[in-house]
Amino acid sequence: MNIKSYVKAKALKAKKASRILANLSTKVKNDALIAMAEEIEKRSEDLIKENRKDIESAEKKGLSKAMIDRLTLNPKRIKEMAIGLREVTLLPDPVGEIIKIWRRPNGMEVGKMRVPIGVIGIIYEARPNVTADATSLCMKAGNAVILRGGSEAINSNKAIASLLAKAAEKAGVPGDAITFIDIPDRQAVNEMLKLEELIDLIIPRGGEGLIRTVVENSKIPVIKHYKGICHVYVDSDADIRMAEQICFNAKVQRPGTCNAMETMLVNKEITKKFLPKIVKRLKEAKVELRGCKETDKLISGLKKASEEDWHNEYLDLILNIKIVKDMDEAMDHIATYGSQHSDAIVTNNHQKAMRFLREVDSSAVFINASTRLNDGFQFGLGAEIGISTTRIHARGPMGLEELTCPKFIVFGDGQLRE
Repeated sequence: MNIKSYVKAKALKAKKASRILANLSTKVKNDALIAMAEEIEKRSEDLIKENRKDIESAEKKGLSKAMIDRLTLNPKRIKEMAIGLREVTLLPDPVGEIIKIWRRPNGMEVGKMRVPIGVIGIIYEARPNVTADATSLCMKAGNAVILRGGSEAINSNKAIASLLAKAAEKAGVPGDAITFIDIPDRQAVNEMLKLEELIDLIIPRGGEGLIRTVVENSKIPVIKHYKGICHVYVDSDADIRMAEQICFNAKVQRPGTCNAMETMLVNKEITKKFLPKIVKRLKEAKVELRGCKETDKLISGLKKASEEDWHNEYLDLILNIKIVKDMDEAMDHIATYGSQHSDAIVTNNHQKAMRFLREVDSSAVFINASTRLNDGFQFGLGAEIGISTTRIHARGPMGLEELTCPKFIVFGDGQLRE
């Protein structure tokens, strides 16, 4: 098989389908999503059978239990995929929304309207549910989607994508609007990334290695985040109890996520009041703590944090602790080691809070709240396709609106350029 020709042929069909999909009504798109959900549920046993092939292959390759768990489909997870598809039908359709409009001195009216981006390529690893999640959001926003999942879930992803495309087509959506690249060869990804005339946007979902490879090789704009090196700064004017709750939640609630805290910054004025309690609680939760020199003087038994540690996204129950003299030092640390993802301050000082909000350059900045809240659902977007730290057109959680772009619209009654 000629991989280059195969991928280009798929992209050409997706591009053609995108022009039709962009003009479909909200009802047609919602009907398709409901049909997709019903098909997923009806064919649950078939999906589990295909998924079993991936699990057996993963076990033979000696993949970790955590990886195999991410790969696994069961009745509960398939039900959750169907629920997710139905939930997208409840979200407002952004396509066609006029964002704003204004009148010029010559009487001409100029406005901005949301339109689909076009064709979106999703390159992802491990979790088969991404196939359904990404498809539902792209389709509701009027975009055709080209899916390229990881080789470890090839059978599961192929089966899910096929069911979704067939169900959507019966409901009036072009079947080629949902396209799956079923070649595990990495060359398929490289060929996708060259098709800037056919694919309008690439969204990689996976580890830092995958994302950097995509960015380095893509001729197409990429929306991504490399790491989630998130900080919580506990200020000298913080409510100690609130700070303890926020820091514990930011680290322990789900440490394997990109919005979990990796470094806790503590103002030196409150270390004796704050550190003993939070350290005790974190240790009880089996968190491995790594501290700066000043932290080591106050708390015994901690590992010494290295220069490399400040750069690490652990995605695990490991936490760096650094004592800082003031908010300026905290913000300098965030600017030096952060990944512009999620950073928080705990303080009752309004002036400091507002300054932190203005000066910390991250996709989401929190005052007196956990970084774990940087999530599309938590922000009221209904769902998200990922969190962006880029500055193309979307930053932070990407919901339906972020899967559209504006175009200018002009209403005139004969105006000419003089």
